[in-house]
Amino acid sequence: MKIRSYPGRRFLLGSALVFLVISVQAQDVKNDFASKISGKHFIFKAQTATPTSGRLRQLTSDYDVKVSGDSLIAYLPYFGRAYSAPIDPTDGGINFTSVSFDYKYSQRKKGWDLTIKPKDANGIQDLSFTIFDNGTASLRVNSINRQPISFNGYLEK
Repeated sequence: MKIRSYPGRRFLLGSALVFLVISVQAQDVKNDFASKISGKHFIFKAQTATPTSGRLRQLTSDYDVKVSGDSLIAYLPYFGRAYSAPIDPTDGGINFTSVSFDYKYSQRKKGWDLTIKPKDANGIQDLSFTIFDNGTASLRVNSINRQPISFNGYLEK
């Protein structure tokens, strides 16, 4: 008796193997981001900015927020309404370095919610991140003297 080979069988087996490899890689990426968030070591790269009372703006320069254990460095633009003018006219963005901040995160169904409250950054109340399993993220910056602004981007791998 001859055993026949069905072309569909190879396709199904190949598809299952590809699915398995993609699933394992996705889980590895998720675990990588989980360790970065829990270890306080990641870089958020901003790609777009959305002011509270404005339209979405594509960012063409390199803007980011770096979290490195005991330090937080923010270099972001600001578009929107300020309730008081800065003393230094060149200080128009969200630029600060903090070494004293509260860091709280929680896992959600497909990612994490993270809130950072700097204690030594004048005018900044908090940075609220929503980070997804695939590394995309959104950030909302709440200030004392400015309207909130949101950014969309990704975490560096």
